[in-house]
Amino acid sequence: QVQLAQSGGGLVQAGGSLKLSCAVTGRVFDSTALGWFRQAPGNEREFIAAIRWSGGNTRHADSVKGRFTISRDKDTVYLQMNNLRPEDTAVYYCAASYALSGATMANQYTHWGQGTQVTVSS
Repeated sequence: QVQLAQSGGGLVQAGGSLKLSCAVTGRVFDSTALGWFRQAPGNEREFIAAIRWSGGNTRHADSVKGRFTISRDKDTVYLQMNNLRPEDTAVYYCAASYALSGATMANQYTHWGQGTQVTVSS
């Protein structure tokens, strides 16, 4: 089992920055993928970024590449979000996957954080 506790999020103006945190406890291995997803009302859950617990093999969605960065420090995974846009408004989730490859689809993830709202005003 993996437990994920999220913090961060909130309201920010367009062009601003936020940093989301996800504290990880439980059974994680170097190959475990930690990912960030988001879901806006009426939309499907969207992959944002992922990182292996070993710290390598990061991936970012094209929609956030160059603006968002996933990282890990000890038992916490972060999502640094810069140059935020109103279309980034959503509930953001961190998640854990034991999939050995890919790990860009929500159905590959078996453990989820509680979600946190990010709202970007124009």
